[in-house]
Amino acid sequence: MDGNTTVKYLQHYLRQKDLGFLALDSLPPGPQREAQEERLKHNLFLKLVEEVGEVSRAIFHGQFRGPGEPVKGTLDEELWDVLYYTLCLAEAYGIDMEEAIREKERLNNLRFHDEHPFEAGR
Repeated sequence: MDGNTTVKYLQHYLRQKDLGFLALDSLPPGPQREAQEERLKHNLFLKLVEEVGEVSRAIFHGQFRGPGEPVKGTLDEELWDVLYYTLCLAEAYGIDMEEAIREKERLNNLRFHDEHPFEAGR
């Protein structure tokens, strides 16, 4: 990655590649599509919970990746999986995560009187 990848890009990218979205997008509007959309949301949530458990296991078992080592079976891999399913779940619910991040950080800055506001100095 070039350091310019955005959350919005990742959401769009994952929607284009995730099999659940591909199956959903192949259906015409109607009750079958609506039911498939609900199943997709449910399945994405279950996968997210599973991946959070795998993050816990990776930390507990010290599965940390060293420089030049493969990502498979490491905390790095599990953290990406959590991000993957978080962004897919946001996409399924029509949530613009870039906007959600900005708004939530604005609220956090007010609540905690943060001296380092989000995106200051960018």
